[in-house]
Amino acid sequence: MSIMVEPELGVAIPDELPPMDLKQRTDAASETAKELADHGLDVEPTKEDKDVAAKITMAYADDPDTTSKKVTTKKAAALTPASLILTNNILQEFGHSVVESAVQVRHLVTNKLIEETENPDPRVRIRALELLGKISDVGLFAEKSEVTITHQSTDDLRAKLREKLQKLSTPQEKIQDAIVIDGESLDVDVELGLKKDEKFDDD
Repeated sequence: MSIMVEPELGVAIPDELPPMDLKQRTDAASETAKELADHGLDVEPTKEDKDVAAKITMAYADDPDTTSKKVTTKKAAALTPASLILTNNILQEFGHSVVESAVQVRHLVTNKLIEETENPDPRVRIRALELLGKISDVGLFAEKSEVTITHQSTDDLRAKLREKLQKLSTPQEKIQDAIVIDGESLDVDVELGLKKDEKFDDD
């Protein structure tokens, strides 16, 4: 069966297309391949198609960003429609499996904590209730920290800096002059009896 194609004229095609995640690229390419399959295109995967799909998905699981950059538009166009459909199916199933596994683990942990709330040890019961309260869905013991940011203009910061520098450069307290007391000086040794007074030596 032939396909009637009506091209859109006047649409500019850029020299370099923006980078695209491999999942998005294979999803779009597989939709095109499926449309062609409805009109008679053979998309039954061969052994080579399966090997290519396995290689791409393994590389994507190991490093999604690098693999997405390597599978450019030109390289994706060189792949067979069957390998594109198979790669997309594996990536979609791979993503769903991760989400389902995470949900299952979450439910398992929650159920185990609920069981521990009936533990005869009060410390275990309190700890289990505390962890249940910290689950994001409950949010009973969620730890929150508030950060207050005060925005100041450059002129305000300069004025405060000048004020601090002024305080550091000039002493805040004035130094008082020494107080001079007129009177007879005292000999401390004589007053304490450690030395005889010369006035009494002649007696």
